[in-house]
Amino acid sequence: MLPLDDLLVLDFSTLLPGPMASLFLAEAGARVIRVERPGGEDMRRFPPRFGESSAPFAVLNRGKESVEIDLKAGDALGRLTPLIEKADILIEQFRPGVMARLGFGPEVLSALNPRLIQVSISGYGQTGPRAQQAGHDINYQAIGGLLGQGLQQGGPAPLPPPLVADIAGGAMPAVMNILLALRQRERSGRGCHLDIAMTDAMACFAWYGLAQGQASGRYPAGGEGLLTGASPRYGLYPTQDGWFLAVGALEPKFWEVFCEAIGLDGALRDDRRDAQATRQAVTAIIAGRTAQHWRALLEPLDCCCTVVRTLAEAVADPHGTLRGLFDAQAEEPGGRRLVSTPLPLAPLFREQAERLRPVPASGADTQRLLGGSEEALPAPGSIEETVISRPAGGDAAL
Repeated sequence: MLPLDDLLVLDFSTLLPGPMASLFLAEAGARVIRVERPGGEDMRRFPPRFGESSAPFAVLNRGKESVEIDLKAGDALGRLTPLIEKADILIEQFRPGVMARLGFGPEVLSALNPRLIQVSISGYGQTGPRAQQAGHDINYQAIGGLLGQGLQQGGPAPLPPPLVADIAGGAMPAVMNILLALRQRERSGRGCHLDIAMTDAMACFAWYGLAQGQASGRYPAGGEGLLTGASPRYGLYPTQDGWFLAVGALEPKFWEVFCEAIGLDGALRDDRRDAQATRQAVTAIIAGRTAQHWRALLEPLDCCCTVVRTLAEAVADPHGTLRGLFDAQAEEPGGRRLVSTPLPLAPLFREQAERLRPVPASGADTQRLLGGSEEALPAPGSIEETVISRPAGGDAAL
């Protein structure tokens, strides 16, 4: 028995934020039905291929069902009404206003199902002067001030690998707010409409800079924050062979062990005197030896210093394997299997990772669910889950 196994989620979303949110719900037991355009959503065409499927699509959509429908067709609402009336959560990710223009506005959906929790994921939210602007993860980080925390005027501009806005600003806040909405619905008996703006969450990640700015009257510029370049105790140092050592020795006990291990001049260990001089000296020392040398020397000392791992090394690390991070598998329609997206769900609240779950073929369940089948759908329960859709910009043409 899983915590969300009595919930039905309709997922109108595409690409990453919404499908990852509904994957969280599916892994915790919810039944998720993907509502896709004819021919399937855009992610199905993303490379690389894995058998008959797109690998990116497969790792986000195992265990879900799929129906295809043209939402612009005059009978679309009527055909979907039986599902909407039984659903607990509906996730959409169109540009603000698109669902209403298609006839699926919040008032219409609430009239069909007063207990429905509607989740709208977008880049800038349903209201405000930027609401209709298109964007992607890097734009939301840029507008939200998060990127600027680590950039210095005229300096190099590294591209951040994490899709922070999509995942931590879209998918995860959606799941969190869905769970809160379910709790509220237990008390009130009514659903609600959740406005999830990915850019809003960027301010959450800038928490330390916001505190500094309000306390001092000046917000830190790029590279001036404790964790964004101002301290030699926290940063990346190039090694002799062109790789990097990640140093996070913020606390005095870790810093002293690190300084002693690398042989830093005693006059430079108090980095309050001249942080730049200390950083330059550490940089020169680390650049004098290979990554393997520093891995062997520093990692056993437990001083918050680690050589950066490649993704291939991280996947092979026994720590993740023993914790079961890569146990969940998806089977694409052609029969090939691949590891599903690892999710930070407590094992207590998710299905057994060993269970193999299929990736839905596009529209595989259309006839069964929209073609007049009498298949029983679960009635709305006292606790329910939600589905999400994609950020502003991708589906705005509908």
